[in-house]
Amino acid sequence: MKTNGEWADYKLISTGNGEKLEEFNGIILLRPDPQAIWNSPFSLKEYKNIYAHYHRSRSGGGEWEIKKKVPDNFYVHWRKLAFKLKLMNFKHTGIFPEQAVNWARMIDIINKNGRNINVLNLFGYTGGATVACLSAGAKVCHVDAAKAMCQAAKENCMINNLDETKARFIVDDCVKFVEREIRRGKKYDAIIMDPPSYGRGPNGEMWKIEEKIFGLVNLTKNLLSENPSFYLINSYTTGLQSGVMKNILQIVFNDIRYSYIDADEIGIEGEDGIVLPCGCSAFMEF
Repeated sequence: MKTNGEWADYKLISTGNGEKLEEFNGIILLRPDPQAIWNSPFSLKEYKNIYAHYHRSRSGGGEWEIKKKVPDNFYVHWRKLAFKLKLMNFKHTGIFPEQAVNWARMIDIINKNGRNINVLNLFGYTGGATVACLSAGAKVCHVDAAKAMCQAAKENCMINNLDETKARFIVDDCVKFVEREIRRGKKYDAIIMDPPSYGRGPNGEMWKIEEKIFGLVNLTKNLLSENPSFYLINSYTTGLQSGVMKNILQIVFNDIRYSYIDADEIGIEGEDGIVLPCGCSAFMEF
């Protein structure tokens, strides 16, 4: 399992009994996590100075129980980058700290290439990967079906004083956008995708990852330039394990020369030394 320890003011305090206790630059939150099925070393809900506790509903969704006033926005920092956060629906804050593993790798590859890299970030959410790639000098096309997520990604780029001329933010269904880019003859040197398990596009398009992911990866192959750099798939879906994603990449790109495919779990190490699994990534470098 891969982890990254470069967060300046985020930490995973402890986990267990289906929950995780985290600190975001002084804001302590208790959130559910289905992976943390072990016993916690102490009663997490009784930890001092918890600002908010997210409770899941048996009927789906849930709500935040506010214990102390939470700022409308708060910030965390990784390396020299800053990210704007807030309490969001379905326990989210606007950042997935475990993705720092992939940000570090992408930054290293972009810097190593020494050329202009054009990146397509599908299902881009609030732009963690977009910010990372822009900070290394790449151009990025950020696509998400939710207008609010594209706006949040723009704001994360702005607070880091990144070159806005190198970024495009597109509110669209990712599959339809890829199909249009193919017709336009567009090419990208790197592709990132972080698809949800389930979702709907802006016009009600249905997405179910197990049914759609292979077709989408196969489709995006048509967008790769003649000198591609890297390809990344992230998954937070239980059934879509790292080995499955590695198989998809091997099958789709079997006729293209690449350096390696690295597929593994990614996670966060808690202060108590327990590593919380947070999903899987399959990373291909050409």
